[in-house]
Amino acid sequence: MYFAGIDIGGMSIKIGLVSSEGKLIVSRAIPTNHDLGYEDMIRRSSELISELCKEANISTSKIKGIGVGIPGTADSSTGIATSAVNIGWKNTPVSEEFSKYFDVPIIISNDANCAALGEQKFGSGAGYQNLIFITLGTGVGSGIIIDGKLVEGVSCAGAESGHMVIQVDGELCNCGRCGCWECYASATALIKQTKAAMQANPYSKLHAVGRKYGKVTGRTAFLAAQDGDDVAQSVVDKYIKYIATGLINLANIIHPEAFIIGGGISHEGDYLMKPLQQFMDNNFFASGMYPTVKTICATLGNNAGIIGAAALVM
Repeated sequence: MYFAGIDIGGMSIKIGLVSSEGKLIVSRAIPTNHDLGYEDMIRRSSELISELCKEANISTSKIKGIGVGIPGTADSSTGIATSAVNIGWKNTPVSEEFSKYFDVPIIISNDANCAALGEQKFGSGAGYQNLIFITLGTGVGSGIIIDGKLVEGVSCAGAESGHMVIQVDGELCNCGRCGCWECYASATALIKQTKAAMQANPYSKLHAVGRKYGKVTGRTAFLAAQDGDDVAQSVVDKYIKYIATGLINLANIIHPEAFIIGGGISHEGDYLMKPLQQFMDNNFFASGMYPTVKTICATLGNNAGIIGAAALVM
């Protein structure tokens, strides 16, 4: 059996065919055309599924379901994308529209939920029934799995941990509130923090790293810190505390078996994960009395959304 996974993003739509064992057979990405209505976007996505079937020599009759990851709020019980501002969707009947092209189960969910499910079924979270997936990118996305099931909340509006406040009256978030975790722990926030340190410290190695790569990125502070720059190290240390603060809050509420960390920042590996784990171990509620929550790098990378979307209908 095969399943189609669709990962809709603001810049591209990634579509793949996934086996029941979680193997990505074939995939392709197409630009997200914001000038098209949802009907045309879904029609083109459906056509691409058929094209991929031909490419992989798989009959469309072997596609047993379609999962769709939405960059916003998606009600899996109704198949409606209630709000996906990055692609201009509001109360969009996604499952109903796809059913015009395929007579199979069609399940939708938030894209971070899909990535969480993909990692839990086929990635670094395999074997865990209770985990929280966190992606550190433009924002902070999250997916929560308890007893092997996604926790979506009423109307699937839950699991938005990036918008819990960690600093009262803190920085203004795009959501309209102030002090959200996303304002401090996202890759966007790290870039902002790095630029502020560069402005305050004109002789820091941060400048040389920025020039070498042509711009300041989420890696700039980590690279300069590994080169022995104290200013960069202070940026990294503070950033790791910001990440840990949110994780500790979640752990004190849910205490999962593991946190799975994805997004570009997770590529820093042990240089991120070891101090992050140490800080968390020292600051959990009643630290030492309960099993620690493991912090693990995601392994599915850019394919997590596709594989996780397919896993929605497995």
